[in-house]
Amino acid sequence: MPASPIVSDPNIMMGKPVVAGTRITVELILEELAAGTSAEELIVGHPALTPEAISAAVRSTTLKHED
Repeated sequence: MPASPIVSDPNIMMGKPVVAGTRITVELILEELAAGTSAEELIVGHPALTPEAISAAVRSTTLKHED
């Protein structure tokens, strides 16, 4: 896995940030968390996810808002 578990590639999901090696978007993770889905439930539903990837997805959005 790359240094960051969140990557962006114009050829994957139209360049939206995704969890490396998957097509799981940061947007999907954030929407699910906002809807009340727990990190554990996300991992059960998307076994490619890790707690670190979920945390990185949340941090990536937080960092953008701090700029």
